[in-house]
Amino acid sequence: MSSDSGRNLAAMFFAQAKRLGDKPFLWTKRDGRYQPISWRAAAAEAAALARGLRGLGIQPGDHVGLISESRPEWVIADFGIMAAGAATVPSFTTNTVEDHRHVLADSGAKAVIVSTSALAHRVMPAADQIADIKNIICIEEPVGGQLSHAEIHLWSEVTSRGAQEGGPDLVFGGEDSIACLIYTSGTGGVPKGVMLSHGNILSNCQGIAHVLEDFGLGDEVFLSFLPLSHSYEHTGGLMFPVSIGAQIYFAEGADTLAANMLEARPTIMTAVPRLYEGLHQRLLRGMAREHWAKQALFEMTLRLGRKKGRNAVERWLDRGLDRLVRDKIRARFGGRLKGMVSGGAPLNPEIGQFFVALGVRLLQGYGQTESGPVLTLNPLSRIRTDTVGVALDDTELRIAEDGEILARGPQIMKGYWHDPEATARTLRDGWLHTGDIGEIDADGYLRITDRKRDFIKNSGGDMISPARVEGYLGLEPEITQAMVFGDRRPYLVAVIVPDPEFLKSFARSNGKSRDPAELTEDAELHKAIGAVVTRVNRDLSPIEKIRRFIIAAEAFTTANGQMTPTLKIKRHAIRAFYGERLIALYDGK
Repeated sequence: MSSDSGRNLAAMFFAQAKRLGDKPFLWTKRDGRYQPISWRAAAAEAAALARGLRGLGIQPGDHVGLISESRPEWVIADFGIMAAGAATVPSFTTNTVEDHRHVLADSGAKAVIVSTSALAHRVMPAADQIADIKNIICIEEPVGGQLSHAEIHLWSEVTSRGAQEGGPDLVFGGEDSIACLIYTSGTGGVPKGVMLSHGNILSNCQGIAHVLEDFGLGDEVFLSFLPLSHSYEHTGGLMFPVSIGAQIYFAEGADTLAANMLEARPTIMTAVPRLYEGLHQRLLRGMAREHWAKQALFEMTLRLGRKKGRNAVERWLDRGLDRLVRDKIRARFGGRLKGMVSGGAPLNPEIGQFFVALGVRLLQGYGQTESGPVLTLNPLSRIRTDTVGVALDDTELRIAEDGEILARGPQIMKGYWHDPEATARTLRDGWLHTGDIGEIDADGYLRITDRKRDFIKNSGGDMISPARVEGYLGLEPEITQAMVFGDRRPYLVAVIVPDPEFLKSFARSNGKSRDPAELTEDAELHKAIGAVVTRVNRDLSPIEKIRRFIIAAEAFTTANGQMTPTLKIKRHAIRAFYGERLIALYDGK
């Protein structure tokens, strides 16, 4: 093995594998149950892949695409690519052929690793348009598909050749070398390739570990739910666990997450607000079906858990409720959860307060792909659910005159790949211009108020935060998603997605079809949702109130292109789809 510096992600991984040997590392479902892959086995396969890639002509400094769902091979591929001296270019599995073509062509990838046959059918046509891609490595054998110039190789063949003696040395570049090119998720346009170095991500891991040391970090178990192709999960759900020698379980999907938590029994979990909002609604719906006595205990637990300055009797009651209620809630998360981390988008403070009151510690953090991605995190001993926490070690924050959050530190990206103009706009005098608006209090806690570019400016010149209004709508049990519209308009309107359970109950009670698409224009449903909107409007200022709305025919999802893979709404896509109906709300139609 050759090495320019010990500060290298692949070097860190192989050092941990040498230390932990046959202890379990990666857990995935096979034959209906979770089965482990040891650190030693994962390292051996990553080394074999690295040598196999070198044998295919991959050189230090090259870029290799990686398109796969989160699974052990994703992790092994990432470290294998880096151990070959190359940089990983992840791409979301939900991408179209054109999306894949853009990422692979823009990044200058020389090869691409793809998992399933279904994904290969979208990746191969994209790769076939790029002359620089000479090899496609398939984790699973593809069915059909013809290429004009690139060669197709099976993962097993490449690793087998790489495992033979006499292969090329592993290459561990310096901390300033590029570890990965992660393309932004495209909430606001064409994705750009963010260059993150080994040092960027390692500094993030060290900063996170320092904030979380109050957890008493030891033999930790993570449950990975988000796509590893996103910087938040790549660092928080993979590189940080590796840095502390933790085990990683891969969740099967959103529908099985509750069952997977009981199987994996994680100690730490990272996810986005959308997941916690879903868990919040699931707990409330489940409690609504319980006996009135259990409901009363649950409500008392929430009330006392949120209250500050409790008297002696209340403290005594709270201790009893910890055993009667909170232990049962914690058991639903596997029983040994030390805490959950929320990032990727703003978390409604009420959601954070809800979980903390129930004895499930939820720490909100903040960052973006361009910062590796973490900038701030709530300390465990001083959680403030209405903030995103304090800056990590060696990270500086300041607020510009227009309210924009600026950041400087060792985790800040090297720039955008082949885009010096965008880099110059975003990085100025060493400061990352985040595009987010916020404020820092006297104790150093950061509050996010909105995206700079997502403000709505109504026709009266008032600036309105759509995320704030959407957050209030999403707290209602009858509403699962919402998008607010009204730029340069006299008042706000919205697209509202009703909660599926509420829709079923409504249809049952009113003898209606259960198909959401057939209910979008239903007068009775519109009246019922209107009552909910009226309820929400009571807590909003006059300029924030929703005057009119439409009901969506389907939820915002990654499948219909209205959400990013990390479950943030794509405003431009939703506006494009519902544009005519939204504008018609202003015409009285």
